[in-house]
Amino acid sequence: MSEWKARRFWKAASVRPAGAGWEVVLDDRPLRTPGKQPLVLPTEALARAVAAEWDAQADVIDPNRMPLTRAANSAIEKVTPQFHDVATMLAEYGGTDLLSYRADAPEELARAQAEGWDPLIDWAATELRALLRITHGVIPVPQDPAALLKLHAEVAALDAFGLTALHDLVTLPGSLVLGLAVIRGRIDAETAHALSRIDEEFQAQRWGRDEEADAAAAARLAAMRDSERFWQLSRR
Repeated sequence: MSEWKARRFWKAASVRPAGAGWEVVLDDRPLRTPGKQPLVLPTEALARAVAAEWDAQADVIDPNRMPLTRAANSAIEKVTPQFHDVATMLAEYGGTDLLSYRADAPEELARAQAEGWDPLIDWAATELRALLRITHGVIPVPQDPAALLKLHAEVAALDAFGLTALHDLVTLPGSLVLGLAVIRGRIDAETAHALSRIDEEFQAQRWGRDEEADAAAAARLAAMRDSERFWQLSRR
């Protein structure tokens, strides 16, 4: 038996105001989340981008080609009802942030990490008032509780759509500092991804590339770019 697939039933997608936000309308039918909640978006720009994803669908609907729609659904159905837990989980990345853990050797790798990561550690100390400690090796380093409180406050100040955007920007590279730097406009998603892969790229250049690892890295980069775009559209 062939698997059932949802098919296009509308002619055109449009947007219209809905309370304090915007909604996407498929012909005359307002778009809803998979859980049947109203899909009300915070900005017209995001609503139009979501509508464009639906307009771009062919006969069979492909959710993989609708990253903004998926993120909006998550913001409404998953992040909003458990906002505190999600914010706390993301803030905890500051305690074990990738940028705090440096290689002892070889010297070339340690130098590359310092050149790439030190400016972001300095940025966090200056702009976020959160100075993270640096260690070499894998032994955990305790971070200043005051710095962690500053980072938690930064995350908790976001709305559900912002927190949704931040999620992949933190969890995929393994760094709260990189994620916050992207949404603050200090760096872009591509730079954050490259900075998170300094060790992997060093090993690939030394020992050769792995197709599966490169494909996984490309998928993470695509997801981070989608999250960056979701953030930008939800602010306009």
